[in-house]
Amino acid sequence: MTAENHGPATSAPLPGRAFIPDGDQDRGRDHGRRPGASPSVVVPYITAWSTEQDLSGEVICRPGGGIGYADETVMDRDTRGVLWVRAVSRPGSARPVFGDVHSLRQRRAMRRLLCQVCGKPADRSPDGVLWLLPDFREDWPGWPDAMGNAEPPICVPCAHLAVRLCPRLRRGAVLIRVRECPVEGVRGKLYVPGADGPVQVDGGTFAFDDPRVRWVQAHGLVRELHGCTLLEPGELPECDS
Repeated sequence: MTAENHGPATSAPLPGRAFIPDGDQDRGRDHGRRPGASPSVVVPYITAWSTEQDLSGEVICRPGGGIGYADETVMDRDTRGVLWVRAVSRPGSARPVFGDVHSLRQRRAMRRLLCQVCGKPADRSPDGVLWLLPDFREDWPGWPDAMGNAEPPICVPCAHLAVRLCPRLRRGAVLIRVRECPVEGVRGKLYVPGADGPVQVDGGTFAFDDPRVRWVQAHGLVRELHGCTLLEPGELPECDS
């Protein structure tokens, strides 16, 4: 699995970033705005809200290697045994924290291939699932094939919304059809053993077969992209409504 891009920031919508519809309140209601946000701001489905605290317990070293919580329960790990952050789910409460991604909603959107903006099913066609990603096509030939990606896909209405409201997206992002996108790993914080317990040393993308994954506290699910076709905005179908 090729690591996600870590290039310079672009004008592309990173997960959790707001869209500003210039006062179009009805459009905001249809595309991710929730109670507690300004009616003129579209709050993506995966955006964290200010009352959604991280309730993770004390991180400890496990006797057999790896990390865990001092008060760990069976709900703290996924079916592959990876430790996850504990997150309260209160969407629409208080204020959105743009730029911060809620781990549970990101995980749900990635598992079910839901749109990161509205939370409805992402668009599919014979060419694959639709993604809108920062444009790093010069990183390697065939980009983004084989890339590990933690950004959920998008639906056609929300893609049109993003392109319409953010004209600079044409220079900083690209629409992609992805034929195959198996779940292959997680994003999270990497720990190592320390004199007084685990010490966080890094963060990034880790495949499930990476021996280091047992030392990772995950906060995002990663799919590996294959069979990618880059699109121009004009190649998207028109919205039904």
